[in-house]
Amino acid sequence: MDIWNWQNWEGMTYLTCNLLAPWPHGFFTKQFWPRQPHELTPILKPEAATYRLKQVHGNVVLTPQEVDEYLHTSNEEFALADGLVSQTPLQALWVASADCTPVLIGDIKTGQVAALHAGWRGTAAKIVPEAITKMQSEGSNLQDLRFALGPAIAGEVYQVSVEVAAEIGNTIISHHDQNIIIESLQNLPDSPLLPDSEPGKIRVDVRKINYLQLQQLGIKSEQIAIAPYCTLQTPEYFFSYRRHQEKKVQWSGIVSYLNPNL
Repeated sequence: MDIWNWQNWEGMTYLTCNLLAPWPHGFFTKQFWPRQPHELTPILKPEAATYRLKQVHGNVVLTPQEVDEYLHTSNEEFALADGLVSQTPLQALWVASADCTPVLIGDIKTGQVAALHAGWRGTAAKIVPEAITKMQSEGSNLQDLRFALGPAIAGEVYQVSVEVAAEIGNTIISHHDQNIIIESLQNLPDSPLLPDSEPGKIRVDVRKINYLQLQQLGIKSEQIAIAPYCTLQTPEYFFSYRRHQEKKVQWSGIVSYLNPNL
């Protein structure tokens, strides 16, 4: 059975992951543009409350309560952060992405969820481990978490500077010398780094870096799924900033549920 499956809604498609089957969720395609999260939540769970952010390429992860408190005390339309962790049932959490990695997490014991925007900056700042720490503070155990890393730009077409690759790679190989970081990552089996013909450049698979971060925390490979789709190379389904330099996004969301066994 395929881990990833296409779903159809009124002639438009979105992607789901079997690891997250207990939760209404979806990695939505560009076909849903320009619908916003409050218009997409009813597709997943009409009675759920919608939460989204103004993403800033950082590693701040908020709960819905923290979002509500932020909005109550500021003049902002949205809270500034890149991750959300649910606290109660029927909270729909959304993140936007084009080439960055959308990460959806579910806890099979508590029913709680998280939605994260993990671009290279957020990955370098370890946003996924930050979210896990937050979920643990809400009662999660590592072995109960399930991770789906959605469509994002693939390593073979994601050219960055050696400096950027070392900054991201420092989360896996901690060292002050960027050359040692790069060489150590290149020597890993199934390396997240690929060569580039341009001097001073290299190609990096950000989703693999996130995968390695999870492994370092003790997350097992069977708890993690990576979507087999590249946003740059699949123009029929996904926007890609690298492809068109357009600020258009696709949304990914997941809804928390009440575990009847609790």
